[in-house]
Amino acid sequence: MLGKRILLIIGGGIAAYKTLDLIRRLTERGAAVTPVLTKAGAEFVTPLSVSALAGAKVHTDLFDLTDEAEMGHIQLSRVADLIVVAPATADLMAKMASGRADDLASTLLLATDTRVLLAPAMNVRMWNHPATQRNLVTLHSDGALVVGPNEGAMACGEFGPGRMAEPLEIVAAIEAAIGSGPLADRHVLVTSGPTHEPIDPVRYIANRSSGAQGTALAAALAALGARVTFVTGPATVLPPDGVKVVRVETAREMLAAVQAALPADAAVFAAAVADWRVANAAGSKMKKDGTGRPPALEFTENPDILATIAQMTAGRPRLVVGFAAETDDVIDHATAKRARKGCDWIVANDVRPETGIMGGAENAVTVISADGAESWPRMSKDQVARKLAARIAEALA
Repeated sequence: MLGKRILLIIGGGIAAYKTLDLIRRLTERGAAVTPVLTKAGAEFVTPLSVSALAGAKVHTDLFDLTDEAEMGHIQLSRVADLIVVAPATADLMAKMASGRADDLASTLLLATDTRVLLAPAMNVRMWNHPATQRNLVTLHSDGALVVGPNEGAMACGEFGPGRMAEPLEIVAAIEAAIGSGPLADRHVLVTSGPTHEPIDPVRYIANRSSGAQGTALAAALAALGARVTFVTGPATVLPPDGVKVVRVETAREMLAAVQAALPADAAVFAAAVADWRVANAAGSKMKKDGTGRPPALEFTENPDILATIAQMTAGRPRLVVGFAAETDDVIDHATAKRARKGCDWIVANDVRPETGIMGGAENAVTVISADGAESWPRMSKDQVARKLAARIAEALA
C-alpha cells in the first residue's frame, strides 16, 4: 500500500472510534490518508485526534474559501486511489443512493470518479430496514464496494448485523480494492443472464439461464483489478460487488447498453440472448376467446450482439469472447459460430438437461480460438470464471 492515497470519510456513528485505529493501520503500511470528518462524525472523534494520526489536515467544511478558490472539493474527490467511508451510516448511504450533495462528504461522493468502499455501521433494525436494503442494491449497482457489516452486540444493546467491520478487515478490503492486479487500468465489458422478450405485458419468451457463470466471471475479472461494466438481463443470481451494473430486459436493450459502455479492452458475451422476439407483441394481456385457437405470434430476429461488436471496424475491443450453449455436436457448432460471428474466442458448453449445467453450480467448457479447441474438466462456475479471467489477463498483457 506504499504511496497509495486514501480519502477517508468518517461518518457519524459510535463506530467512528475504530477509524482512529484504521488510520494507524493504513499509515503504518505506507498509505497517505486524507481525512474528511462529517459534522456528526465530529461528535464521536475529534479533528485533532484524526489529524494527529493521519499527519494531514482534516477537511470538514464544503465552503472552505481557500480550498474552494481552487475547487478543492473536486480535487479531493479525484486525487485519491480509493475513497473509504467508515462508518458508512444509514444517512450517508441514503445520500449516496439518491445523489444528494448537501455537505462536504456527500458532495465528494457525488463528484468522484474514484472507486468507493463502504464500511456500513448502524443499528440492526436500521440495517434490515427495506429502505437501507434498497439503497444497498443501488450502491452495488453503481459500483460501490462493501465490507461488512458484522453481526454481534451493539452499543445500543441489541444484537445482529450492523457492527462496522474491524479495522484489519477494512484494511484487507482496501488492499484488495487497490491491488495492482494484472487487469489494473483495463475496462472489461461482461454480459450475463437471459433476456425477456415480451409477448404481452404479463408474458415473455426467455430461457433457463441463471446468470451464474457471467456473474462469477465479472467478479473474477474485478478481483484481477479490471474495471468491469456488467450488463445483465433479469438473472436469478445477484450481481457481484465492485462492478458497474447495467440492468436490461430485452436483446435490443442489451445491445444499446453494450454500445454505450464502449470503449473496452475486452468484451465477454456470456448472456443467453433470445434469438427471436415477438414482432406483434400485444399492448394489453391476450385473452382466450373460447375457440381453442392460440393467438398467432409473428417472430422477428433479434440483433446479434456478439457479431455486431466482433465485426466493428472502429473501436472494437482487443479481445471479444462469445459463449455457445449447445446440445448437439458442441465443438463443431461452436467452432462454426466463432467463424461466423468474427469473435476471438468461443467458450462452448453442453447444456443438455442431463448435464445439469444450465442453471446449475458447475460447468464444463471448451475454449475455442484460432489455436484450436481446449476442453477443461468439469468444475464449479467460480473456478471456470477464475481460469477464464486469468486467460483474458494473459491475452491483454
